[in-house]
Amino acid sequence: MDIVRRSRYLDRLIAFQDTDLIKIVTGIRRCGKSTLLDMMREHLAQQGVPAERLLTFKMESLEYAGVTDYLTFYRMVRERVDGVDRPYLFFDELQNVEGWEKAVNSLRVDLPCDIYVTGSNAFLLSSELATLISGRYIEIKMQPLTFGEYLDFRSIDAVVAEGLGERVELVSKTGDRLNSNTVLEQYITYGGMPFLAHDEPRREPCRDYTRSLYQTIVARDILSRATRRGRGAITKRDVLERLCAYLADNISNQTSVNKIVGTLNESAGGKTNASTVSAYIDALEETYLFAKVKRYDVKGRELLKTGGNYYIADTGIRSYLDGYRGSDSGRMLENVIYNQLVFEGYEVFCGHLRAGEIDFVAIGEGSDRKYIQVTERIDAEATRERELRPLKLNMLGKIPDSYEKILIVKDGDHPTDIDGIRIVGAVDFLLRNKIAHG
Repeated sequence: MDIVRRSRYLDRLIAFQDTDLIKIVTGIRRCGKSTLLDMMREHLAQQGVPAERLLTFKMESLEYAGVTDYLTFYRMVRERVDGVDRPYLFFDELQNVEGWEKAVNSLRVDLPCDIYVTGSNAFLLSSELATLISGRYIEIKMQPLTFGEYLDFRSIDAVVAEGLGERVELVSKTGDRLNSNTVLEQYITYGGMPFLAHDEPRREPCRDYTRSLYQTIVARDILSRATRRGRGAITKRDVLERLCAYLADNISNQTSVNKIVGTLNESAGGKTNASTVSAYIDALEETYLFAKVKRYDVKGRELLKTGGNYYIADTGIRSYLDGYRGSDSGRMLENVIYNQLVFEGYEVFCGHLRAGEIDFVAIGEGSDRKYIQVTERIDAEATRERELRPLKLNMLGKIPDSYEKILIVKDGDHPTDIDGIRIVGAVDFLLRNKIAHG
């Protein structure tokens, strides 16, 4: 299986090559972190760095089963690098070594070396680490494939359709024109995990692979790690899985801990409380499975302390948890748009107005700010007015005219502009930068 270059991440690693900064790649399991280190090794080899200077430590291998504390880890690495001139050190899935940051910081100080680290848990960047090596590391947050990357993996080209303005067409490697919405639906349904993206998806192998991934996150990354860290609140697998199912079922819906507690207790007749649910949610966020998006008061220009929406890292996992019923395709698309905006570097919030909600307020650099609504289609006048209404509130002085307002539509015909609001197809929006950059 050929390795497809993921330029956004690799270019960032290369930009910090041979600096004193520790390069830390974080993200959900199997999103491509280990492969990214392989790409960096290949880049260095192509630059003429000899193989003996490129040392990789895959910490989940049985070879390192006895390496669980930072002193043992440090001594093991020093033995391996003995006699190696200016080594490049690649540490894959390092979070299971307690106190690893002390060893890595010491290696940085003691040796003329260049260090790269991956981890599948946000606890990797705990407050202890931030204090110990503050200002001495750069974090690169990796995600599953975006739609544009997914096309690269499947060898599908995106081209601007002649005579159709910004509309994009998809062309297979054999030159056949593809139905763009069909390919997008495959991506939304089966997700963007690299292992699954090289071929046209089939439900059974996708389901089996996603089940394995999900069980690994639940059993190894959350429950086992919670036991090792002495987090007594996170011990019940059934509670954790019911919470996963709830959050997956409610992606993009505004929720709160108290609401979740009420729903879980009602459905199972249990006695789950707010502190327990908060601990479980923290664990899910630490494994990058879910992300909480805070609410932003558009008029007051401030974050709200209550409520928020949750989005899942990969919609393929959501489909698996939902039993591939194909439900809530509009909210699944909204999840994909959220992940795309994060990939592009935006800080993303859910917009709050007294007169309505805006799906996303995406804040970029400088004056780059986008107000975005996402919907399946706007054929019906009532639907069109409902989706446009929050974006039209600039007439009331609540949304400055200088900020871009976009309505993203998945299916159906639509104009390209209504009262200064851009109307854009989902495929066109997701691929706009890919087309722009060739």
